Amino acid sequence: MATYLRLNEDGVEPETGAPAADRLVSGDPTFRTWSLDEAGGGLYAGIWEATPGKWKIVYDEWEYFNILSGYSIVTADSGEAFHLRAGDRMILKPGFKGTWEVVETTCKDYVIRL
Repeated sequence: MATYLRLNEDGVEPETGAPAADRLVSGDPTFRTWSLDEAGGGLYAGIWEATPGKWKIVYDEWEYFNILSGYSIVTADSGEAFHLRAGDRMILKPGFKGTWEVVETTCKDYVIRL
């Protein structure tokens, strides 16, 4: 068993999805997720891509992500907006509520802890 992993989606079939209908605010966004690693204790890593649209988000998990390409705006329920482009990194913690708006198709790598 390897003790390392390069985050590379080559050869991995992506899962496809979309926001739940009751969370959709605008547009017709679609998701592709390449699940690349799963460690014990609810730890996950992979790559996620979304097409333009806007939906409500509610975080029960902890997530670190790094924007690889595109442009998105994450807005907290408090009204604070985070404009995210390639190279921007962020952590969203359990209890975060707001919206995610993909302005230009966005790709990120992520690590999630449940």
